[in-house]
Amino acid sequence: MDHSEEPDGAPTDARGYGFPRRLWRGLDEHPPPGLKRATRWRSPLRGLWLTSALGSVLLITLPVVTITGLLSYIAYGPQFGQAIPGDVGWLKLPTFDWPTDPSWLYRLNQGLHVGLGLILIPIVLAKLWSVIPRLFAWPPSRSVAQMLERISLLMLVGGILFEIITGVLNIQYDYIFGFSFYTAHYYGAWVFIAGFVIHIAIKIPRMRLGLRSMSMRRVLRTNTRDTRPEPYEPDGLVAAEPGPATISRRGALALVGGGALFMAVITAGQTLGGWTRQTALLLPRGRTHGDGPNDFQINRTAAAARITPDLTGERWRLTLTGGPSPVVLDRAMLTAMSQHTARLPIACVEGWSTTETWTGVPLRNLAKLAGVPEPRSAFVRSVERFGAFNRATLQANQVMHPDSLLALRVNDADLSLDHGFPARIIVPALPGVHNTKWVASIDFRAK
Repeated sequence: MDHSEEPDGAPTDARGYGFPRRLWRGLDEHPPPGLKRATRWRSPLRGLWLTSALGSVLLITLPVVTITGLLSYIAYGPQFGQAIPGDVGWLKLPTFDWPTDPSWLYRLNQGLHVGLGLILIPIVLAKLWSVIPRLFAWPPSRSVAQMLERISLLMLVGGILFEIITGVLNIQYDYIFGFSFYTAHYYGAWVFIAGFVIHIAIKIPRMRLGLRSMSMRRVLRTNTRDTRPEPYEPDGLVAAEPGPATISRRGALALVGGGALFMAVITAGQTLGGWTRQTALLLPRGRTHGDGPNDFQINRTAAAARITPDLTGERWRLTLTGGPSPVVLDRAMLTAMSQHTARLPIACVEGWSTTETWTGVPLRNLAKLAGVPEPRSAFVRSVERFGAFNRATLQANQVMHPDSLLALRVNDADLSLDHGFPARIIVPALPGVHNTKWVASIDFRAK
């Protein structure tokens, strides 16, 4: 067989077809069953402008969701082995002492991560709708560059759908997965990040071109009757034979924007609190509350933690260690000590938060009493024997902050059993789960 060279360097046979070209042609002639039926999308709204407009919103907002998610992981203290997953290999993030000021830092971080992530769902779905013809393009690629684009698209779409679906289910239901949500969410985020970075690097020039192809003012002035498809391109998003418009582009933008606004209304109440809490329909996991002064969210009740009266009644004692000898205190001794009151938020990884007035003994006073006036860390253990978060390690700045408390009361009333009676930890800007309830011991560590 006589071989020659194609202009692009690919070897050809006597018929003049390069082997790669013959492969693409063969794939073209034999698409999977049903593919042609699946690709009959005729909406005249699809095109480079709409996709670019939706993409520009996600280009700004998705990095915020991603960065706040990674910061949340750091806030959990991976240096103490208490972030999940623990061993992440070469995906390990640079760690630092999570700040205690401002006290609402974690509340803001997690509110942005969960709240903005939920608000973006309609925009993500609209973006996927706008590019769905390309998702089913056949053959999948005709060059190495196209193959790289398709792989990045698979990572991008698969990653973001996995993060959204598992994230929504996690805030709706308690431990429904047959795997660790936190581990899967962490690695899923990195799959999405890799696909996002590659895809943006490839598509930024096309996005700029798309945004310049049509002015926003023109789009907002065009009604359904005057809506026309963009120019057809063989490998583009515009249908070869577009159907008549049933909605204008401005109508589509209003529909997507209205969906995002609706998501904000039914989720923001869990972070804002007050009367808006009743509107938080999408986050029922945080809808278990106490009553009276203890009327705020409960993630894990005493019954769920198997807390029995003998663990928190008259026999309860707090043990302080780290100094020359252990110090043992009962609740009466703690209430007799100098008390400090601080109004502090408590925020959960699922996105809900609340701000209450806490009263108790400053942790730095307990450190002095234990004989460790300048601890490097403190290991807190609960009387709870079960569960993944019945202990926590606090950093030096978290122990020494003047508002860091072993709280005994909230809103001028004793803590309820569900909120951690007889004593719980409250530290500014600390993830809620590390504000350990039903505290049994604190080990102040000098090294």
